[in-house]
Amino acid sequence: HAVWLFALSIIVLCLLVGYVLFSNSQLAMKEFGWSFLVKGNWNPVEDDFGALPFIYGTVVSSLLALLLAVPVSLGAAIFLAEIAPPWLRTPVSFAIELLAAIPSIVYGIWGIFVLVPLLQPLQTWLGQRFPWCPLFQGVPYGLGLMAASIVLAIMICPIITALSREVITAVPAKIRKASYALGATPWETVRGPVLQYGRAGILGAILLALARALGETMAVTMVIGNVPQIRASLFEPAYTMASLLANEFAEAIGNLYVSVLMEIALLLFLLTIVISAVARLLLWSVTAEGSAPQGE
Repeated sequence: HAVWLFALSIIVLCLLVGYVLFSNSQLAMKEFGWSFLVKGNWNPVEDDFGALPFIYGTVVSSLLALLLAVPVSLGAAIFLAEIAPPWLRTPVSFAIELLAAIPSIVYGIWGIFVLVPLLQPLQTWLGQRFPWCPLFQGVPYGLGLMAASIVLAIMICPIITALSREVITAVPAKIRKASYALGATPWETVRGPVLQYGRAGILGAILLALARALGETMAVTMVIGNVPQIRASLFEPAYTMASLLANEFAEAIGNLYVSVLMEIALLLFLLTIVISAVARLLLWSVTAEGSAPQGE
């Protein structure tokens, strides 16, 4: 009974957080309605608020981070699960897990003092080489969407790698044996039957990393530039919902201003909860199937 109580307390806590955010955002919902999600203005002085720049910054930076992290993480997971010798598997796994234990503010400091100076000449070269591409136009500040996406990619790599490795390891041995019996090479076996069998779990790992990227605060706040605008260029500063809450909640004056920030927090909360739930269900479906007794 005590275990059931502890499990239910987690659900009650999540519901309580959602209720507090929802109840405190009622003023903003009544004032702006659904238009709040598509407006681009942000002027606290005149009580003119719109969440679109923050939604844009959050979604674009997270998707770019996935674009960078997924190939590297999936390759590392395949290497650890299928290729690496035992004497190398343990230290490499430990190093990857160590990345997940580093505080996000350390990533932010590294981004400011190491990554941003490295990106400035790269952005200058990209702008000169591809002046016709809207992604590489603008002043090469170093700070902006590109820096935030790279930092996020580094932070979510351990999540995708560790979970994808577990998914690949959970693939039943009979699938590999059947593939080998048909004449497939080890790489063809991994690329074909193994990844096909575990694709739902790998997708779940990616979605779980996406939820982490959407909610990341300090590291992104330090390198994204924090300007509420929508620009196609990766060089331009942007703003995320989490960064907005970190920067402005303590300075919010007036009930409407606080309510608007609560509505953004509610939106971020619901987004991460839904994505995390779907990811966990996908991971559970693969691991449960892989651990079930296999018939001959």
